Amino acid sequence: MGGCGVRELIGSHDLLFVTLDTLRYDVAAECLAGGRTPYLAKVLPDGVWERRHTPASFTYAAHHAFFAGFLPTPVTPGPHERMFAARFGGSETSGPGTYVFDAPDLPTALAAAGYHTVCLGGVGFFNPSAPLGRVLPGLFTEAHWERAFGVTTPGCLDAQLDRLETIVDGLPPERPLFTFVNVAALHQPNRHYVPGAESDDLSTHAAALEYVDGRLDRLFTLVTGRGRPCQVIICSDHGTLYGEDGHTGHRVAHEAVWTVPYADFILDAR
Repeated sequence: MGGCGVRELIGSHDLLFVTLDTLRYDVAAECLAGGRTPYLAKVLPDGVWERRHTPASFTYAAHHAFFAGFLPTPVTPGPHERMFAARFGGSETSGPGTYVFDAPDLPTALAAAGYHTVCLGGVGFFNPSAPLGRVLPGLFTEAHWERAFGVTTPGCLDAQLDRLETIVDGLPPERPLFTFVNVAALHQPNRHYVPGAESDDLSTHAAALEYVDGRLDRLFTLVTGRGRPCQVIICSDHGTLYGEDGHTGHRVAHEAVWTVPYADFILDAR
């Protein structure tokens, strides 16, 4: 919905924000065009990913920006009206449909609006064993991380959905829900998604996305089974490199890091 009208949905709609951590735009688009992500092909608007630019080159910085309302920016010339925005003087990208909040971050604002806010972390910045890993989860009313959600577990999204199912079952249906899921599958190491692969590369990155695609139906069923429609945002926080221009990983200013896939849409209640 491109940022228009979200303000009117707060309270009546549940919200789901999914970050496919480290997913490259080019890999996402190629998998979609090649029929390797059939579920995404059904739910993405017009059956395509939107090409956008992330506000940061690694997970921690990107999510701080996201939770302040700075989602990935359309690559076309702006200004572009944002879906969410923390109120501050001089903001030029808030509009009539923007949900403008008087809080430092979106989870805090939604909690004040009556939402139960849930964080299901994936990569290490959501691991509470160190103080840094408690910062982002600390914005939420309820936050969960365990090793089964992390980058070394091939079934990481399945484990997160098992936990989400328990949460949804215990939540009164009249209470609106904001669910945030950080999916770790795409992040290195991802070679375990290709039997026999000895290293991570673009093919194992793509195979990880195929794994995620096969679990999205369950995710969307969980969030729409509460009797209310759900506003969905699904995107990458940044891309990553597999040897391009001598780089491996991210946190560098490279086109494959800054360019990310993005989509938002509304799912009807089931």
